Amino acid sequence: MIEFIYFSQKARTSGNWQDPMKAGRMDIVFNVVIASLFLSHKIRENVHLHLIFNGPPNPPMHLEFISNKDMPVSKKDIAGLIKRMLYKYKEGRKTEVFPGCFIEKKSFSKVIEELENKGKKIYILDKKGRFIRELDDKDLENVVFVLGDHEGLPKKELKKFKERVSIGKETYFASHTMVIVHNELDVRGL
Repeated sequence: MIEFIYFSQKARTSGNWQDPMKAGRMDIVFNVVIASLFLSHKIRENVHLHLIFNGPPNPPMHLEFISNKDMPVSKKDIAGLIKRMLYKYKEGRKTEVFPGCFIEKKSFSKVIEELENKGKKIYILDKKGRFIRELDDKDLENVVFVLGDHEGLPKKELKKFKERVSIGKETYFASHTMVIVHNELDVRGL
């Protein structure tokens, strides 16, 4: 299973918004969800997506999408799905809002810590990192790829991670980055 963490410093942590551009660039989040979970005419079967929202009014929120055949995800209504998940948050609990769709209050650093404790390798996607095509297949097993929105990742957290992976010298949109990583793993059969 491929895992991604997408961090957004300003994405709204409640469902009471109308304009995704004014909700902490929620429009970027929609593209990330589509790029990470979908192929043409189907949902990918091996994706675990973590979204960390750090915007107002109730940060941080951790939304999880674990792809499965019962997940009620449609490219046409990602906004509605995320709003419903945010409305269904219950304090002090991890709630499965829909099959494979969870929400809880959890910080970026706590999500990373839990994944490391499970033995996951954490790769920060960074254009200054080691080129992904230089990695062996073994290096790409049991990994989590981490990327941020247009404002980047929390600076104090970044210092903790030495493993940086690049998909090239250009700066790509977060959603494009996910597609490129998926393609690299698809070509390798991973």
